[in-house]
Amino acid sequence: MPKPITLLIGALGGDGGGVLCDWIVSAAQSRGLGVQATQIPGVAQRTGATTYYVEVMPAGAAPSSVLALNPAIGEVDIALATELLEAGRMIFNGFVTPDRTTLIASTHRVLAIGERMAMGDGSFDVGRLLRAVKERSREQILFDMDQAAEESGGVLNAVLLGALAGSGRLPIPDGAFEAAIRHAGKSVDTNLAAFAFGRGHARGELEQAVREHRKRQTAVQGVADLIERARRTYPATSLDVVEEGIRRLTAYQDRRYAALYLDRLDAIAALGSAELLREVARHLAVRMSFEDVIRVAQAKTSADRLARVRAEVRAKGHEPLEVTEHFKPGIEEIAAILPPAMARRLIDWGRRTGRLGKTYFSMHVRTTTILGFARLRLVAGLRWWRPRTSRYVEEQAEIERWLGQIRAAAPLGLDLAREIAESARLIKGYGDTHKRGLDNYRRIGDEVIAPALAGRMTPRAAADAVANARVAALADPEGESLAKTLAAIAAAAPRMPQAAE
Repeated sequence: MPKPITLLIGALGGDGGGVLCDWIVSAAQSRGLGVQATQIPGVAQRTGATTYYVEVMPAGAAPSSVLALNPAIGEVDIALATELLEAGRMIFNGFVTPDRTTLIASTHRVLAIGERMAMGDGSFDVGRLLRAVKERSREQILFDMDQAAEESGGVLNAVLLGALAGSGRLPIPDGAFEAAIRHAGKSVDTNLAAFAFGRGHARGELEQAVREHRKRQTAVQGVADLIERARRTYPATSLDVVEEGIRRLTAYQDRRYAALYLDRLDAIAALGSAELLREVARHLAVRMSFEDVIRVAQAKTSADRLARVRAEVRAKGHEPLEVTEHFKPGIEEIAAILPPAMARRLIDWGRRTGRLGKTYFSMHVRTTTILGFARLRLVAGLRWWRPRTSRYVEEQAEIERWLGQIRAAAPLGLDLAREIAESARLIKGYGDTHKRGLDNYRRIGDEVIAPALAGRMTPRAAADAVANARVAALADPEGESLAKTLAAIAAAAPRMPQAAE
């Protein structure tokens, strides 16, 4: 017996979930398909969740087929969410599963009542939601449908219907969905525009996902032995992060660099904490793939980026597109790709002449021209030179220092070790952004982490101090908030038990 295609829609009151459900039912009926829908409205608009469940029988199914009224855990083929937390709710309830479900969701947020009532920042962690979406669904189509509705002049539910059509998961042609919108007779032109926008975006997302999948498969084939080594060595709870780190660093540099990543993780795995290993693996992969001009050139000349830009500006295939990249490197950015000795001489010259931090070279490069694209591809092709640069040497030294602090902290307390691992979040980007983050990171290392490892704080107090300093640095990159926090930590240190002894 053919099985029905099951759809679960999670929406908020006012998002038009009921209308979306009616469009799907109408389109299915117009094709002669068996269909049944159950609607469970929530409470007042924008405050309550609404749920809609639809089952569609494929063509050729017996007309007497019995369809269910309610979704079953693990039995949902397509989940649609008009807001990101609604997607999270369906995942939490077990309706979205990695072996079956295609999740189509808007990434914008509408704060829940509990989030609004919190005295501080009560908003749910969006990063955690997105990780759950990626890990717990088979395929994903994610974009800001609220913004898409605004840009297309339509409404969110029409964009979501277009994304559903673009996914190709239902045996219903686009024309049937469009006819359903026309038959409803309300805001037809704007709803059709929003439908087309969502459909096009979804198909672009799917094409990009196919390209990324092929790229990952190619990377896996080149590092299969490293993947197998990780699976033999590390606990299963950390493998998703470790394997992604291997792929990332292979694409960033080469296989040997990914092997160095595992060598460094071996020492962390020996500490015996799977949770700590996962956190370090995540941050280490990011730190080892630091941003430099070579990496920037790689990103700006990738085929995926150009396709994404065309999709964002809605350029048609025959329409020309011009992209101008703006660069403003300073003396430090130029020194970063020189050998260490030459870099030091250039930096010293910049200090003596007062040009350091003041002299920049503004450049506009049109990457949609042959000459402009070739200039950036030449820089992107310098991966082989990266290990000889001063920035590479500096980053590897900082990474080893960070890993050493984590290893030293673990015997004192895993909470302290985890907080030190999390301090890597301060280091990001390049140029002035990287410099500010690195300066704050080093201050925390010298004024908090070093005294903690020397036993001048209790492990619990040290973990809290590192966390507070990190939060202050992230909140204020200029360092004023961090300076006040460090002063408060230093003032409190003499009252700590071990310090008193």
